[in-house]
Amino acid sequence: MTLADAVLLPVDMQQAFDQPSWPPRWNEAIDANGLALLEAWRRHGLPVIHVKHDSVEPGSTLAPGQPGNALRPGFEPRKGEELIAKSVNSAFIGTNLDLRLKRLGMPTVVVFGISTDMCVSTTVRVGANLGYEMVLVEDACDCFALPDGAGGTIPARAIHQAHVATLGFEFAKVVTTRDLLAEMAGQAAGKAA
Repeated sequence: MTLADAVLLPVDMQQAFDQPSWPPRWNEAIDANGLALLEAWRRHGLPVIHVKHDSVEPGSTLAPGQPGNALRPGFEPRKGEELIAKSVNSAFIGTNLDLRLKRLGMPTVVVFGISTDMCVSTTVRVGANLGYEMVLVEDACDCFALPDGAGGTIPARAIHQAHVATLGFEFAKVVTTRDLLAEMAGQAAGKAA
């Protein structure tokens, strides 16, 4: 993987997910890791395409105009960075993301965000099916504890781990923030030499 050919795709880094109406999450490092990725992409002049969920569900905390629809502090697009709004789980469905990526001519898409098992996973799966080299930064993702259908709850971290395993087995290269940043630094140093 050559990171000079990689687009960064933060998915649904929105304020709604901090509201008490949502179930518990597990990853306290998501914001720090995500911001480190953004800073690295910006420092290297690589493209960033932000994705946010504009819910069409009545009363949703993610609906346009609701405070929760806003991006989390530090995750707002900067000049030259694009923003795509979606209303389903995949950032590729009902948007022009595929067209934007093709115009950039960059075959690798590095994904992180909320939630691992829903919008992140669906975006990674569809991107892989469309022929992109998908990279999942697993420690820059987060998800929620969910009902197990039998009266219990599946812990958020267990849901995350199962989805990361599935994505890594079939759909994406799975990396950590630290390893990806080290790989970027190594590639930049090799290019400068």
